[in-house]
Amino acid sequence: MRHTCAAICLAITLIAGAPGPGLAQQADTPSVVHLTDSLLVDRPVIDPYAAVVPYGPGERLEYNVKVGFFSGGKAHMEVLGIDTVRGEPTYHVEMDIKGGLLFGALKAESHYDSWIDTNLIMSRRFISDVSNTGHSSYRSFEFYPDEMYWDQTDEGVIGPLGSSLPLDDVSFLYFVRSLPLDVGETYTYTRYFKEDGNPVTLEVERRDVRKVGAGTFNTIVVRPTIQTSGLYKDGGDAELHFTDDENRYLVYMRVAMPVVGSITLHLEKIIEGTPIHAGEPTW
Repeated sequence: MRHTCAAICLAITLIAGAPGPGLAQQADTPSVVHLTDSLLVDRPVIDPYAAVVPYGPGERLEYNVKVGFFSGGKAHMEVLGIDTVRGEPTYHVEMDIKGGLLFGALKAESHYDSWIDTNLIMSRRFISDVSNTGHSSYRSFEFYPDEMYWDQTDEGVIGPLGSSLPLDDVSFLYFVRSLPLDVGETYTYTRYFKEDGNPVTLEVERRDVRKVGAGTFNTIVVRPTIQTSGLYKDGGDAELHFTDDENRYLVYMRVAMPVVGSITLHLEKIIEGTPIHAGEPTW
């Protein structure tokens, strides 16, 4: 039971790509909320320097989390808005996961915040706040790419950046959404903020059709590998399904785990964001 508990808590904690492009024929009406001007309290202003990306302030993706065949909780990813870090404009994004199994005996709450530079699509700040049954952890990182070091402010630890365009665990998912993701291609990057996490490899395996609570979507299936002991570790078995359209929503995520078999995220609801860039995706 001790090993089962540890595996389940770790798995829930760690969770923060022959149809053509576009949505498949809908088997269900997708759960998409379209924002109107009246609902945008602080409508973002177009930034001519912002990189073209498939997300914007207000976007929120909600998920059902399953451990094996059992529902294990809820999760969401959200672009909270535009913020600044040391004078540079950033997307403030968050990933939040709340789970529990065995009638509440095992609980896990994980919250991650990342500040992604709107122009360079790199992380400038990363915070993780994890609380599980019998364990809690808080980490706060500031990234200084010009000086090539990271500062873990909660412990006063400094280390070398693995890249001048660093990515953390959450900004990594948003970065992947900005790629063309051509089937059959393998993309290799040295973008993870810690040196021992590089290189990051993305293998674009195939197209698929995935039915989730939000609807039925054409997807592009991606297998990521990061040289760490985490979710996307070398030799691990992780699979990400992104919509095969200009939005690149993360529809489904599966991670193989010992004891419990797999942890999966299933997209339940989409709230569209408002882009701050003036361009269109090139893929």
